[in-house]
Amino acid sequence: MAGNAIDQTRRMLSLVTYLRERPGARVADVARAFGITEDELIGDLDVLPMCGTSFRGGDLLDIDTDGDRIWWHNPDASGTSTGEPLRLAADEATALLVAARAVANLPGLRESDRQALVRATAKIEAAAGETAGASSRLSVTFESEGGVFADVDRAIAERRRLWVRYYSPARDELTEREVDPIRLFAVGHTYMEAWCWLSEARRTFRLDRVAEIRLLDEVSDPPPVEPRDLSAGLVQPAAEDPEVVVEVGPGGRWVAEYYPHDSADELPGGGLRITLRTPDPASLRRLALRLGRDGRIVSPPELAASARDAAREALAAYGG
Repeated sequence: MAGNAIDQTRRMLSLVTYLRERPGARVADVARAFGITEDELIGDLDVLPMCGTSFRGGDLLDIDTDGDRIWWHNPDASGTSTGEPLRLAADEATALLVAARAVANLPGLRESDRQALVRATAKIEAAAGETAGASSRLSVTFESEGGVFADVDRAIAERRRLWVRYYSPARDELTEREVDPIRLFAVGHTYMEAWCWLSEARRTFRLDRVAEIRLLDEVSDPPPVEPRDLSAGLVQPAAEDPEVVVEVGPGGRWVAEYYPHDSADELPGGGLRITLRTPDPASLRRLALRLGRDGRIVSPPELAASARDAAREALAAYGG
C-alpha cells in the first residue's frame, strides 16, 4: 500500500539520524522508540545497507546488528560531513522526479509541504536537463490509503479532529465517528491510534479500512494517554491463553487478518485452518455466528458445541 511505503520511508529516514546519534543502540530500544516490532526493524536494517550517496564501495551505509545492538561503521557515508555534492545518474533522477510528482499530488498533503516539494522538484528538473523530459512521460498513482495517511498526518500536525467512516469486518458494518488522532504507526499494516469520542476510549484504526475521512475545524485534544508498547506486536495474546482452532472458507479468510493467530494453514478450496489464543474463548461464539456458512469452530469441543447451540437458538428465534 502507498501509505505503508510512505510510512516506512519516513521511518527509515528518521532511523538514519537516530542511529548516527546512538552508536551501539539496542535493537529492543530502537524498535520500541519507533513503535515497530524487532523483526520489522531488522527488515529496515537489511534495506539500509543498500542506500547511500552512490553505489561505490564505502558510500553505502555500513550498518549491521548482532541481534542485540546496532552498529554504524561509516556514519560519514550519509554525506552529512563530507560536503560532497550529490550527483544523480539518469535513472536516479527519473525515479526521484516521478516519485516527487506523485507525492505532491497526494490528497490531504499539507500545503507548505506541497510547495516545498514543488520547489525542490523544479530544482531537480533544472539540474537533470533532458532527463526531466523523459520523467514527465511517466506517472504513479497512489492507492486510496495514501490519501487517508496524508489526512491523518495533516490532522496530527495541525491538531485537528477527524470524522471517519470505518469498516469493521468482525461486525460487517460501517460506523461514523469523530476521533482525535494521536499517532500513526505500522505493524504489518498502517494504523492510526486515536481517542474515539463514540467509544470514549482510545482505539486503533487500520487505514485501509477507513471508507471516508474528513478534517474538521474542531481542535484535537485527546486525553493524555501513555503510548502503547508495540515492540511485541499490535495484540499480544499470552502463551498460557487457551488455544482455539477455527476453520474458514474463502469468505472467512479475513479472520486471519483481523485476529492475531499462531498459525493459518491453507485448506482445499481456498479456506484456512486458523489456530489462535484468547483469554476468553467464549467471546468467539459471536465470531462463529458472524461467519455462518463461511466458518466453524473446531476446538475446543465444548466451545464448538456452545457455538452450535447459539446458532440453533438464533435460527429458532428468527423462525418464530
